[in-house]
Amino acid sequence: QVQLVESGGGVVQAGGSLKLSCEIKGIDVSANAMAWYRQAPGQLRDLIAAVATSYVESYDEAVKGRFVISRDNAKNTIYLEMNSLKPEDTGVYFCNKQYRAKVWGQGTQVTVSS
Repeated sequence: QVQLVESGGGVVQAGGSLKLSCEIKGIDVSANAMAWYRQAPGQLRDLIAAVATSYVESYDEAVKGRFVISRDNAKNTIYLEMNSLKPEDTGVYFCNKQYRAKVWGQGTQVTVSS
């Protein structure tokens, strides 16, 4: 059974930092490209960062240079370090496979105040 548990969100002032974690069961992180997604208020869920099985990272232009995605295969966990946060980074953050994601977790809320 697939379970994705995101944590680490919160309220932070613009310019601040947060580190999100995602503990995963039922998906072998080491065998899948994994990603973080963001759903801003009233918007669709968008992929913002991904890490391949080769550890190659890719980012949406909106977060490139500020966010860092990483994976710990031994813990079956992925992370998203977010720096220089902006109010437009506000939203619910989800983790999942980069491709063919089906079951979703509850996400973790990030609110950036100006």
